[in-house]
Amino acid sequence: MTTQRRAHIDLGVQPAVAGTYALPGSKSISNRVLLLAALAEGETLVDDLLDSDDTRVMRGALEALGVGLLPEGESLRVAGCGGRFPTLRADLFVGNSGLSIRTLVPAIAAVLGSAGGAGDVVSLAGIARMHERPIGDLVDGLSQLGAKVEWLGTPGYPPLALHPAPLTADRVSVRGNVSSQFLTGLLQAAPLVARDKPLVIEVEGELISKPYVHITISLMKRFGVEVAQDGWQRFTVAPGQGYRSPGRISVEGDASTASYFLAAGALGGGPVRVTGAGRDSIQGDVRFADALAAMGARISWGDDWIEAAAPEGGLTGVDLDCNHIPDAAMTLAVCALSAAGPTTLRNIGSWRVKETDRIAAVAAECRKLGATVEEGADWIRVTPPVALSTAEIHTYDDHRMAMAFSLATLGARGVPLRILDPDCVAKTFPGYFDVFTRLGAASA
Repeated sequence: MTTQRRAHIDLGVQPAVAGTYALPGSKSISNRVLLLAALAEGETLVDDLLDSDDTRVMRGALEALGVGLLPEGESLRVAGCGGRFPTLRADLFVGNSGLSIRTLVPAIAAVLGSAGGAGDVVSLAGIARMHERPIGDLVDGLSQLGAKVEWLGTPGYPPLALHPAPLTADRVSVRGNVSSQFLTGLLQAAPLVARDKPLVIEVEGELISKPYVHITISLMKRFGVEVAQDGWQRFTVAPGQGYRSPGRISVEGDASTASYFLAAGALGGGPVRVTGAGRDSIQGDVRFADALAAMGARISWGDDWIEAAAPEGGLTGVDLDCNHIPDAAMTLAVCALSAAGPTTLRNIGSWRVKETDRIAAVAAECRKLGATVEEGADWIRVTPPVALSTAEIHTYDDHRMAMAFSLATLGARGVPLRILDPDCVAKTFPGYFDVFTRLGAASA
């Protein structure tokens, strides 16, 4: 049964916050692990898997492809199919999960290429916004390998259908400046293509969001597949490598989600500690803590925890290249509203093709709060007002807009806000506002 989404939530000011919070599982790791476990030989027990809209989309797609998923207490047992999905006639719904569609499409194309028969076809469609998010560069790469892809709507965008066709080429190139998920999808499918010869994947131009590709390669290694790298421009997967279950794997806490709680500590006094991701994390977004430190926050680290507290004189504006933390960088834009001086965030062009045009959306909502905002194709500059204005924040059906702007209610400069469509956070953190509204209680 579908729960009706709330029209809004009203947030009061929380002048002081502190506490320790266990992070939900990483969405980036959860969906990668689900697909790799499905493609592997053997069963995998996955612990600490995130339960959210995006992971439910991936689970639903895998079940529609015939993969067995069995809950065991708080864990999930995935019955690997050894690189051959049992069902290859399916209509998959991917919601607005970019990672799901961009990793499923190459994997399905590879399976259809080796095991598909007459009449097999797999279609993938999502919500309206998904059909505005580009996937043409990924499909161009798959076409170089020999895949047969049919556009069901506007060419270059979902929905699409995949038909059986052998993937015989040994080299593919893909643009790196739109989404690193295109490369992730090709890498994860590579062992299914490189059966009797190496597969070389070359990146055209600069690769954005490199830490997310690092996550992909690290997890592929956990499942028995090695990727040889020549910097960030060329990746080679040797033949004869198949995914093998590690038996059991735990999902790290979500480092992107950590950014909201660490920022809360920097804005609301703190200290606020997050557990589940720390010095040993494979996620690049833990480096958000370094960005907060550059703004003056007091940061402490452990192997699996990070802690943030406010500096004596408050945060100061910064000029940062955010290529390595594109999702967490949104949180910095809201922190900038309470910092001394302007903050410029650069190399964030990928924001334009996310759940919404995040540069335009962040600019519009920051202006409502009184900030002066300038923006370009891949940058944004936020100059805070003398005092913030209370406002009604549109969230654009984007979970990160809702979570990031909630932070404007914290600390000495915080103001009450109305957040519209707050339940859009279910994409990655369904219980976010339940936790957020209790932040101040821990410091009382």
